[in-house]
Amino acid sequence: MQDSELMMEGFNLMLLGMGFVFVFLTVLVIATTLMSKIILQFFKGEPTPASLPATARPGALPGGQSPDLIAAITAAIHLHRQNKQQKK
Repeated sequence: MQDSELMMEGFNLMLLGMGFVFVFLTVLVIATTLMSKIILQFFKGEPTPASLPATARPGALPGGQSPDLIAAITAAIHLHRQNKQQKK
């Protein structure tokens, strides 16, 4: 084979590969869109929240954290700093 024939064969192979990938991705997008529309037809209801938001809990502070959580974090930080000073 001559160089020009070899280059044309490589170019044809590249176009065939790129065309196949383009067609495959297009079909994939179309199939995903169709599946999404079909699923939405069967399940139109709004999802219910699993739990109340942090601000709606009784005893929550304006930032949304409970006093127990703040106390636990404060105690953990205090303990960490104590251990860090003892190692020095």
